[in-house]
Amino acid sequence: MNNDLQGKVAFITGAGKGAGAQVARRLAAAGAIVAANDISPINVEALVAEINTSGGTARAFLQDMTRKLAIQAAIIDITDAYGKIDILVNAAHVAPQQGLLEMDEWDVHRLFDVNLVGAMLVMQSVGRVMSEQDGGIILNVIRREGGPPDSARRAVHAASQMGLAGLVQSAALELSPHGIKVFGLARGLGELCVARFDDFGAAALSLCSSVDLPGGALVEIGG
Repeated sequence: MNNDLQGKVAFITGAGKGAGAQVARRLAAAGAIVAANDISPINVEALVAEINTSGGTARAFLQDMTRKLAIQAAIIDITDAYGKIDILVNAAHVAPQQGLLEMDEWDVHRLFDVNLVGAMLVMQSVGRVMSEQDGGIILNVIRREGGPPDSARRAVHAASQMGLAGLVQSAALELSPHGIKVFGLARGLGELCVARFDDFGAAALSLCSSVDLPGGALVEIGG
Protein backbone atom coordinates (compact mmCIF):
# COMPACT_ATOMS: atom_id res chain seq x y z
CA MET A 1 0.00 0.00 0.00
CA ASN A 2 1.24 3.48 -0.82
CA ASN A 3 -0.02 6.76 0.59
CA ASP A 4 -0.23 8.94 -2.53
CA LEU A 5 -3.86 9.81 -1.78
CA GLN A 6 -3.76 9.69 2.01
CA GLY A 7 -6.74 11.57 3.43
CA LYS A 8 -8.32 12.29 0.05
CA VAL A 9 -12.05 11.56 -0.21
CA ALA A 10 -13.13 9.74 -3.37
CA PHE A 11 -16.82 9.51 -4.30
CA ILE A 12 -17.29 6.63 -6.76
CA THR A 13 -20.62 5.92 -8.44
CA GLY A 14 -21.34 2.45 -9.77
CA ALA A 15 -18.73 1.11 -7.37
CA GLY A 16 -20.30 -2.30 -6.86
CA LYS A 17 -18.58 -4.01 -9.78
CA GLY A 18 -16.59 -3.53 -12.97
CA ALA A 19 -14.62 -0.35 -13.49
CA GLY A 20 -16.06 1.30 -10.39
CA ALA A 21 -14.88 -1.53 -8.14
CA GLN A 22 -11.44 -1.56 -9.80
CA VAL A 23 -11.02 2.14 -9.16
CA ALA A 24 -12.31 1.90 -5.58
CA ARG A 25 -9.79 -0.81 -4.69
CA ARG A 26 -6.86 1.04 -6.26
CA LEU A 27 -7.64 4.42 -4.70
CA ALA A 28 -8.28 2.85 -1.29
CA ALA A 29 -4.92 1.06 -1.49
CA ALA A 30 -3.33 4.47 -2.11
CA GLY A 31 -4.84 5.85 1.09
CA ALA A 32 -8.03 7.46 -0.18
CA ILE A 33 -11.25 7.35 1.82
CA VAL A 34 -13.77 5.70 -0.53
CA ALA A 35 -17.40 6.76 -0.57
CA ALA A 36 -18.73 3.86 -2.64
CA ASN A 37 -22.09 4.40 -4.31
CA ASP A 38 -24.41 1.95 -6.01
CA ILE A 39 -28.15 1.59 -6.36
CA SER A 40 -28.05 -1.95 -4.91
CA PRO A 41 -26.32 -3.02 -1.69
CA ILE A 42 -25.44 -6.52 -2.92
CA ASN A 43 -22.02 -5.90 -4.44
CA VAL A 44 -21.05 -2.54 -3.00
CA GLU A 45 -21.36 -3.60 0.63
CA ALA A 46 -19.11 -6.59 -0.07
CA LEU A 47 -16.59 -4.24 -1.69
CA VAL A 48 -16.66 -1.89 1.30
CA ALA A 49 -16.12 -4.81 3.68
CA GLU A 50 -13.19 -6.00 1.56
CA ILE A 51 -11.54 -2.57 1.59
CA ASN A 52 -12.02 -2.08 5.32
CA THR A 53 -10.74 -5.58 6.10
CA SER A 54 -7.64 -4.84 4.00
CA GLY A 55 -6.83 -1.79 6.11
CA GLY A 56 -8.47 0.86 3.94
CA THR A 57 -11.42 3.11 4.70
CA ALA A 58 -14.70 2.82 2.81
CA ARG A 59 -18.41 3.30 3.33
CA ALA A 60 -21.41 2.46 1.16
CA PHE A 61 -23.87 5.13 0.01
CA LEU A 62 -26.96 3.61 -1.60
CA GLN A 63 -28.72 6.09 -3.86
CA ASP A 64 -29.93 6.31 -7.47
CA MET A 65 -27.53 8.69 -9.20
CA THR A 66 -30.06 9.59 -11.89
CA ARG A 67 -32.15 11.56 -9.38
CA LYS A 68 -31.03 15.03 -8.28
CA LEU A 69 -32.45 14.77 -4.76
CA ALA A 70 -30.74 11.41 -4.23
CA ILE A 71 -27.45 12.85 -5.52
CA GLN A 72 -27.68 15.79 -3.16
CA ALA A 73 -28.56 13.52 -0.25
CA ALA A 74 -25.48 11.40 -0.94
CA ILE A 75 -23.26 14.47 -1.15
CA ILE A 76 -24.61 15.80 2.15
CA ASP A 77 -23.98 12.42 3.81
CA ILE A 78 -20.43 12.26 2.44
CA THR A 79 -19.48 15.82 3.39
CA ASP A 80 -21.07 15.39 6.83
CA ALA A 81 -18.95 12.27 7.34
CA TYR A 82 -15.67 13.45 5.80
CA GLY A 83 -15.91 17.21 5.33
CA LYS A 84 -15.06 17.28 1.62
CA ILE A 85 -14.95 15.49 -1.74
CA ASP A 86 -11.58 15.56 -3.49
CA ILE A 87 -12.22 13.03 -6.26
CA LEU A 88 -15.34 12.06 -8.18
CA VAL A 89 -15.43 8.95 -10.35
CA ASN A 90 -18.56 8.52 -12.49
CA ALA A 91 -18.62 4.78 -13.20
CA ALA A 92 -22.36 4.01 -13.04
CA HIS A 93 -23.37 2.33 -16.30
CA VAL A 94 -25.99 0.19 -18.01
CA ALA A 95 -25.75 -1.63 -21.35
CA PRO A 96 -28.71 -2.13 -23.70
CA GLN A 97 -30.43 -5.48 -23.96
CA GLN A 98 -32.06 -4.74 -27.30
CA GLY A 99 -31.08 -3.10 -30.57
CA LEU A 100 -32.12 0.30 -31.88
CA LEU A 101 -35.20 -1.01 -33.69
CA GLU A 102 -36.45 -3.05 -30.74
CA MET A 103 -35.65 -0.81 -27.75
CA ASP A 104 -38.68 0.76 -26.09
CA GLU A 105 -38.87 4.33 -24.81
CA TRP A 106 -38.35 3.40 -21.15
CA ASP A 107 -35.12 1.55 -21.94
CA VAL A 108 -33.81 4.44 -24.05
CA HIS A 109 -34.45 6.94 -21.27
CA ARG A 110 -32.97 4.66 -18.61
CA LEU A 111 -29.81 4.11 -20.64
CA PHE A 112 -29.25 7.84 -21.17
CA ASP A 113 -30.29 8.68 -17.60
CA VAL A 114 -27.65 6.36 -16.11
CA ASN A 115 -24.86 6.71 -18.67
CA LEU A 116 -25.02 10.42 -19.47
CA VAL A 117 -27.60 12.51 -17.60
CA GLY A 118 -26.74 11.02 -14.22
CA ALA A 119 -23.02 11.62 -14.79
CA MET A 120 -23.75 15.24 -15.67
CA LEU A 121 -25.96 15.77 -12.61
CA VAL A 122 -23.39 14.23 -10.26
CA MET A 123 -20.62 16.29 -11.87
CA GLN A 124 -22.70 19.44 -11.46
CA SER A 125 -23.47 18.85 -7.78
CA VAL A 126 -20.01 17.63 -6.78
CA GLY A 127 -18.44 20.40 -8.88
CA ARG A 128 -20.21 22.96 -6.74
CA VAL A 129 -18.69 21.38 -3.63
CA MET A 130 -15.23 21.28 -5.21
CA SER A 131 -15.48 24.91 -6.33
CA GLU A 132 -15.81 25.93 -2.68
CA GLN A 133 -12.74 23.87 -1.76
CA ASP A 134 -9.34 23.94 -3.43
CA GLY A 135 -10.67 22.27 -6.57
CA GLY A 136 -10.71 18.56 -7.30
CA ILE A 137 -10.52 15.82 -9.91
CA ILE A 138 -13.45 14.32 -11.82
CA LEU A 139 -13.02 11.07 -13.76
CA ASN A 140 -15.70 9.72 -16.08
CA VAL A 141 -15.63 6.11 -17.26
CA ILE A 142 -16.51 5.82 -20.98
CA ARG A 143 -17.20 2.41 -22.51
CA ARG A 144 -17.54 2.74 -26.28
CA GLU A 145 -17.20 -1.05 -26.53
CA GLY A 146 -19.43 -1.70 -23.54
CA GLY A 147 -22.50 -2.73 -25.55
CA PRO A 148 -23.57 -6.27 -26.47
CA PRO A 149 -21.31 -8.35 -28.76
CA ASP A 150 -23.66 -7.85 -31.69
CA SER A 151 -22.59 -4.49 -33.17
CA ALA A 152 -26.12 -3.97 -34.48
CA ARG A 153 -27.23 -3.51 -30.86
CA ARG A 154 -24.73 -0.82 -29.90
CA ALA A 155 -26.16 2.32 -31.51
CA VAL A 156 -27.99 3.82 -28.53
CA HIS A 157 -25.23 2.79 -26.13
CA ALA A 158 -22.59 4.40 -28.37
CA ALA A 159 -24.61 7.61 -28.49
CA SER A 160 -24.64 7.82 -24.68
CA GLN A 161 -20.90 7.18 -24.47
CA MET A 162 -19.91 9.66 -27.18
CA GLY A 163 -22.09 12.21 -25.42
CA LEU A 164 -20.17 11.53 -22.22
CA ALA A 165 -16.87 12.01 -24.04
CA GLY A 166 -18.08 15.38 -25.30
CA LEU A 167 -19.23 16.31 -21.80
CA VAL A 168 -15.76 15.52 -20.40
CA GLN A 169 -14.00 17.77 -22.89
CA SER A 170 -16.40 20.70 -22.56
CA ALA A 171 -16.82 20.47 -18.78
CA ALA A 172 -13.03 20.54 -18.39
CA LEU A 173 -12.95 24.00 -19.94
CA GLU A 174 -15.88 25.24 -17.89
CA LEU A 175 -14.63 23.92 -14.55
CA SER A 176 -10.94 24.71 -14.98
CA PRO A 177 -11.24 28.23 -13.47
CA HIS A 178 -12.54 26.56 -10.28
CA GLY A 179 -9.42 24.39 -9.98
CA ILE A 180 -11.30 21.27 -11.12
CA LYS A 181 -9.73 18.88 -13.63
CA VAL A 182 -11.99 16.58 -15.66
CA PHE A 183 -10.78 13.45 -17.48
CA GLY A 184 -12.25 10.48 -19.34
CA LEU A 185 -11.18 6.88 -18.76
CA ALA A 186 -12.16 5.37 -22.10
CA ARG A 187 -12.35 1.94 -23.64
CA GLY A 188 -12.85 1.91 -27.39
CA LEU A 189 -11.90 5.54 -28.17
CA GLY A 190 -8.25 4.94 -29.02
CA GLU A 191 -8.00 7.54 -31.77
CA LEU A 192 -9.23 10.27 -29.41
CA CYS A 193 -7.00 9.36 -26.46
CA VAL A 194 -3.68 10.93 -25.45
CA ALA A 195 -2.34 8.18 -23.15
CA ARG A 196 -2.88 4.51 -22.41
CA PHE A 197 -3.13 2.53 -19.16
CA ASP A 198 -3.49 -1.18 -18.45
CA ASP A 199 -6.70 -0.90 -16.44
CA PHE A 200 -9.18 1.56 -14.97
CA GLY A 201 -7.62 1.43 -11.50
CA ALA A 202 -4.12 2.27 -12.74
CA ALA A 203 -5.45 5.15 -14.84
CA ALA A 204 -7.46 6.59 -11.97
CA LEU A 205 -4.54 6.43 -9.55
CA SER A 206 -2.18 8.10 -12.01
CA LEU A 207 -4.59 10.90 -12.89
CA CYS A 208 -5.36 11.55 -9.23
CA SER A 209 -1.78 11.53 -7.98
CA SER A 210 0.98 11.99 -10.52
CA VAL A 211 0.21 12.21 -14.24
CA ASP A 212 0.03 15.80 -15.48
CA LEU A 213 -2.32 15.77 -18.46
CA PRO A 214 -4.42 18.70 -19.67
CA GLY A 215 -8.00 18.86 -18.43
CA GLY A 216 -10.42 17.21 -20.80
CA ALA A 217 -7.94 14.52 -21.82
CA LEU A 218 -9.26 11.08 -22.66
CA VAL A 219 -7.03 8.11 -21.76
CA GLU A 220 -7.42 4.66 -23.29
CA ILE A 221 -7.85 1.63 -21.06
CA GLY A 222 -6.46 -1.66 -22.34
CA GLY A 223 -6.85 -5.14 -20.97
